[in-house]
Amino acid sequence: MKHSNIIHLCGHSVVIRVALCLFGLSMFQWIEAENRKNKRLKADEMIYLVHADELRYDQFGPTGDAQIVKGRVHFTHQGSSLWCDSAYFYQTSNSVKAFGNVRYVKGKELSLKADRAAYDGMRQLLEARKNVVLHHSGKTLYTDSLDYDRFNDYAYFFEGGRLIDGKDRLVSDWGDYNLKTREATFWYNVRMKSANRTITTDELHYDTRQSKAHVVGPSTIVQNGSIIHTSDAYFNSKTDKAEMYGRSTVTEKDKEITGDSLYYNKRTGLASGLGNVVYVDKLNKNELTGQRLFYNEKTGYGFATGRALVKDYSQRDTLYLHADSMKLFTFHLNTDSMYRKVHGFNHVKIYRKDVQAICDSLVFSSKDSCITMYHDPIAWSGDRQILGEVIKIYMNDSTVREAHVINQALSVERIPQQKYFNQLSSKEISAYFTDGKIRRTVASGNAKAIFYPVDDKDSTLQGHIYIETDTIKMYISPERRLEKIWTPKNTGVMLPMTQIPASKLKLPEFAWFEELRPTDPQDVFVWRGKGEDNALKIIKRHQAPLQNLADTTP
Repeated sequence: MKHSNIIHLCGHSVVIRVALCLFGLSMFQWIEAENRKNKRLKADEMIYLVHADELRYDQFGPTGDAQIVKGRVHFTHQGSSLWCDSAYFYQTSNSVKAFGNVRYVKGKELSLKADRAAYDGMRQLLEARKNVVLHHSGKTLYTDSLDYDRFNDYAYFFEGGRLIDGKDRLVSDWGDYNLKTREATFWYNVRMKSANRTITTDELHYDTRQSKAHVVGPSTIVQNGSIIHTSDAYFNSKTDKAEMYGRSTVTEKDKEITGDSLYYNKRTGLASGLGNVVYVDKLNKNELTGQRLFYNEKTGYGFATGRALVKDYSQRDTLYLHADSMKLFTFHLNTDSMYRKVHGFNHVKIYRKDVQAICDSLVFSSKDSCITMYHDPIAWSGDRQILGEVIKIYMNDSTVREAHVINQALSVERIPQQKYFNQLSSKEISAYFTDGKIRRTVASGNAKAIFYPVDDKDSTLQGHIYIETDTIKMYISPERRLEKIWTPKNTGVMLPMTQIPASKLKLPEFAWFEELRPTDPQDVFVWRGKGEDNALKIIKRHQAPLQNLADTTP
């Protein structure tokens, strides 16, 4: 019961405080009104009646102390003019209520029309209502309710408004316009249409001098067939520049780019993205991610860096390709013979369930669908590893058509559940595929091989075969079993499995880099390159010594 009384008393306290606040506010407004009435106005502060066809005054009528004027009414106040069909003129409070064809003009840049208006000379406030049209410096604002603060040179509207600035059209529920800075702000159900752009948002700031719009909050922009979703962006109608922040997304047909910050200049064709940028090509089923992306649509040049990653999911399994940086070059842009080259450089790693690779740099050309890996490239597929100075892989509909290992070529295949390796080394190795499966291998130039034939019945190893010759051709079944081998004249030896010396198990060129192999999609970002001791030493082509002309005698 005591607790209830406390609540009751607190409630009375709140009511009393609110009542006192309202009483104080009423007293303040009354005192302010009385002060305005009693204040002696200077001559240049007064509203003057310049002309009226008819004037009458009824002190005891319904209009109180107002002078009623009709017919071609004209007032002036501190350099501005107001015209109307009729008005109530309150000289004591220095104010006017105007009706019918109201027109207000200030200087050469500002004019306003309305059906009715109220003008307070003390506060320098014009309240225009119904069919209001405001003209200022080539801009036109249409609304039904507008207040113009002459002292601060500020106009604000409610109950809907429409601004026309050249080719730009803006509509909203509420808004304001600063006549000094020529900046406008629009709120709720905002829609801006330019020559090739439509913006829909709930808050838009517009600089009429620069024709620059700034949207705040969830917004949608449609332009040139593309759709932009953003919460913080700037658009310039004069320069066709766009700056988007707050995790924005641009969608155009089958392509989409998302980033913390996106920039686009239509005139120069330059586009860039910063911060967790994701570019998706839905048609070709691939995407590019990175911390920084740059593209010039007029030259076809692009650049990506900062955890740059290409994901290709056009096949059953997704391929992941990472490099420190990537460059895109376009040749014969916008022609039937157009093709592109992608350069990936430094710490390149590739992962897909059926194939993995590493190298220092990579080039892909869409002209011949060829991927070329440079500087100690290594590739793995299943239990097979290939390496050399250069590896070329030719694609066919995202599957491998053929592969070439150039200079110091080595192919090693680990026999499942065994400690033995099939090995092939030569100057060059070429592999040819059918339906993505290797069917033929050709090794040429000082070819050497170690392999272990398998018994088809029980899958046991039949022996150890060593071959040394100029060229070796191997034919492999769809089940990846060796069908036959062809060589010209060769040196070879076959040893039983129980009589293989340890020194004969591996070729002198043998290397197995299982620890460098990418293990999953995230592992492509972790670099584990060869050490200096294991790096291939480039073998330069032998050149004949040049003649020394100085030592020759006639």
